[in-house]
Amino acid sequence: MSRKISRRTMMAGTAAGVAAAALNFPKPAIAQAKPFKLGLLTVKTGPLAQGGIQMEQGVQTYLKLNNNKMGDRPVEFISADTGGNPAGAKTKAQELVERNKVDVILGPLAAFELYAINDYIRQQKMPTLSLAAADDLTQRHANPFLVRASATSSQAMHPMGHYAATEMKLKRAVTIVEDFAFGYEQMGGFQASFQKDGGCVNKKLWPPIVTPDYTPYLAQITDCDVVCQGFAGSNPIRFMKQYASAGLKYPVVTGETGGDDALLTSFGEDALGLVSCCPYTLDLESDGNQRFVDGMRKNFNTVPGFYAAGLYTNCEVVAAGLKATGGDSSDREKFLNAMRSATLSDSPRGPVKFDHFGNVVGNFYVRRLGKEGAKYGLKLWNKTIKTYENVSQFWTWPEKEYLAHPVYSRNYPPLGKC
Repeated sequence: MSRKISRRTMMAGTAAGVAAAALNFPKPAIAQAKPFKLGLLTVKTGPLAQGGIQMEQGVQTYLKLNNNKMGDRPVEFISADTGGNPAGAKTKAQELVERNKVDVILGPLAAFELYAINDYIRQQKMPTLSLAAADDLTQRHANPFLVRASATSSQAMHPMGHYAATEMKLKRAVTIVEDFAFGYEQMGGFQASFQKDGGCVNKKLWPPIVTPDYTPYLAQITDCDVVCQGFAGSNPIRFMKQYASAGLKYPVVTGETGGDDALLTSFGEDALGLVSCCPYTLDLESDGNQRFVDGMRKNFNTVPGFYAAGLYTNCEVVAAGLKATGGDSSDREKFLNAMRSATLSDSPRGPVKFDHFGNVVGNFYVRRLGKEGAKYGLKLWNKTIKTYENVSQFWTWPEKEYLAHPVYSRNYPPLGKC
């Protein structure tokens, strides 16, 4: 028997069918419709390449451990080599933004690179999670599109100066570091903190970033009881070898790059006793760090240091921001605020939160290089001897007092009379 079906009944049935189908099949989501474009500015050539390669490995490790997703969105990852110079950083930043249409930039590595692209980031309103430590871009001339989960140039050196003066009981220091912005700001931080606690810096040495022979500078290290070096990339290895060969016996202290854990396979016994302060330490016993270390060893057969950990943590911040916005990064201001509001309880470097300038507040670890506790087939090991918690970029100074002083530079603070 045939049965007549009215148009209204047919449409109602169709609507019901569509509704039923919608229950059985997932609706198109941001994650399915549009990949999240993640751009990296790093360095793969020159003296800073060692750190730059670890930066890329840190991002890749995060993506491999998270099924190539952030906030349930698939990730398209674009890595750009700046060559470790300001012009290259600016050119590659423009390519990432204008040609690749990235949603966020990670990096760059060097402070002078970040200063070079600062105005462009502002003009493009591009969320940027920097490893570069350029102090003033989260201080007196804060960039509202910048988030930094690593550290300012001086942030690790403040506790290092305090530790050298108060616990190592050292009084007179000579500083030596590459002649560029990161070096100036590192040593300014060490000097300010060291002098605040009773120490004195009586000489500052500034070799060029490409210096094969440190002999002329080593000959000037006299009349002190500690040397603070702030070298980056592979330069710390060469410096420590030449320092020992010159017969110098003063204890050596350093910041996050000069004693980086990624250098443990390359340091020799000439570096034994090196004391460093870093926002990341390989020996941190936590689930988050162990997962990260295992990922780096599995994927790249290497142990990570500060550069890799910093970029992995940046990825965690991006993912937290995307989760808070439901995966939507189209409203850059909303997305940026979500990242700056993020708190991480178990990143590879420990707990992370941000101040109102978008700069990290977190743990900094003082370590001594030795053989005790070595793992992963390493002969040398950075063993944590003190943890400073909730370290801000202003150290123990009130924010207004700190910002009333000039940014740390080649000549500020001035040398003291020891």
